Amino acid sequence: APFGDNAVMYNSIRLPATCLLVLFISFAGRAFAQTTAPWLLVDTSELRVTVMSGDDVVTVFENIAIGSNGATRDKQVGDERTPLGEYRITEIRDSRRFYRFMALDYPSLEDAVRALDDGRIDERDYARIRQAWRRGIPPPQNTPLGGHLGLHGLGNGNPDIHERFNWTNGCIALTNDQVDELTKLIAVGTRVSIR
Repeated sequence: APFGDNAVMYNSIRLPATCLLVLFISFAGRAFAQTTAPWLLVDTSELRVTVMSGDDVVTVFENIAIGSNGATRDKQVGDERTPLGEYRITEIRDSRRFYRFMALDYPSLEDAVRALDDGRIDERDYARIRQAWRRGIPPPQNTPLGGHLGLHGLGNGNPDIHERFNWTNGCIALTNDQVDELTKLIAVGTRVSIR
C-alpha cells in the first residue's frame, strides 16, 4: 500500500488519515467562519438593526428609519420603499449628506428575476443586472428598480423627525452614533438580511 497502514479509503481513493484530517479541519474551519461572520438582520416592522454572529445577537440598534412608504419585495424607482431581501455591503464611505454610507448590492438577481416576470424591467435591464452579478460587481443603479440604497446616518438631519417618522427614500437610517458603532462591527461583504 503506497500510504502505509494509516490510510483511509475516500471515494475509491486511498488517502493517508492525516490528509483526511487536514481536509476536515479545512472544511470545518470554512463552515465555522461562515456561520460566525457578522451579518445584519434589518427588521422593518420593529424598526431595528441587529448585528448577528451566526445565530447569536451581538448588538441591537433600535429606532431606525426606513422608506417613508414602508417596505416591499417589489421596489421601483421613486416609490420611497425599502426593499426586502438578501444583500451585501459593497462599500463603506463618508458622506457629506448622511455622515457615513454603507452601500448595498441592490438590486439582487432575485429582485431582477421577479421584476422581469412581472414586467417592471425589460430583457435589456435584466441582462445588465445579471451580467454585473456574474462579474461580481455592484449591479447597475439606474434601472426602473432604483438604486443607491444602503444604510446611513442622519448627517445634519433632524433627530426629532428620525425618532417619529420613516423618512428615507428606501434606505435604512440610523443615528450618527449608531453608525459609528455599527461600522466597527461590519465590513465590505457583510450580509444584510432585510425582512
